[in-house]
Amino acid sequence: MKTMEHTNALAEARALEVPSRELSLRRDPSVSKFWNDNRKLLETAWVQWEQENKGNLLLPDESLLAPKLRKVINDAWENPEKETAVADLWEEIIPGVYETQFFDLERLADFRKYLEDAVNSGIPKRAPYGIQLNRYGMMLDPRSEGHFAAPSFQAFYNAIMDRYMRPISRLLLGTYGYDNQTFGFSIQYNPDKDKDLHAHTDASSATLNINTNLPDEKFTGSVVDFYDKASGKTVQTKFQPGKAIIHRGNVPHATHPIESGQRSNLVVWLYGDRMQIPRGSTSSYGNIGSNTIKDVALENVTARQRWSLPDGPKDTVAPF
Repeated sequence: MKTMEHTNALAEARALEVPSRELSLRRDPSVSKFWNDNRKLLETAWVQWEQENKGNLLLPDESLLAPKLRKVINDAWENPEKETAVADLWEEIIPGVYETQFFDLERLADFRKYLEDAVNSGIPKRAPYGIQLNRYGMMLDPRSEGHFAAPSFQAFYNAIMDRYMRPISRLLLGTYGYDNQTFGFSIQYNPDKDKDLHAHTDASSATLNINTNLPDEKFTGSVVDFYDKASGKTVQTKFQPGKAIIHRGNVPHATHPIESGQRSNLVVWLYGDRMQIPRGSTSSYGNIGSNTIKDVALENVTARQRWSLPDGPKDTVAPF
């Protein structure tokens, strides 16, 4: 009986009539109602999708990530005093913006194939509002309507947020106490649809932006500007395959128009309860004496605290 229910759920999900992009961009109430009314159906459909394809479907896990990053992360969870090795892997672009190799280049094609399989599943998924319904435009977090609810992906997503992003952002960006909540989405830039993103800041304590382009997927344009408030200078950087940039949400940034090819990214946020973010720009590592520190309490955060999980529950509010 249970298998029959799951089979029906997958078929029913594929048969749903999804609200138009126009209705979605207008925030029409019928759109939210559609996703909420069908939430359980869609979640069950994702379970069945995994069951039906378990013989040839990748189950994403930490083995997809760069070996050096995995090692220092595992070492720091075992002994937080080794966290300096984690910080040393990240190259500073400007204060509050860092870059490192996040995915293993030899496994990136496996992950992209998995995303392709999800796109072709026929199960409705909601793209981020304001972003065209392109091939990889999906909401990733359970707080979002129409999110990518495949159990194996959710386990992988939680590992990235809990084991990687949160302690790293605490270490580099001083976000401890403002990082209980998670949010994420995927996006693809291409010349025909989503070309650019104007200057903005994020409603996050920390943003992790991971490029999932394969090494042979070239693109031109789509350079990212980061504005250094202290110096008044703008620094440009270009995403490389499998690399991630982590930055404070309050760092202004913009994406130049993409001219050819396409750029695929996963974008994930951390922020505090009730959407709280730190008052100032602080770092737990390196420049503790910096005059950018506004919240003195963060100076007293221990390594053990940085490498710990939040006690409180996740809320259900989505930024967009």
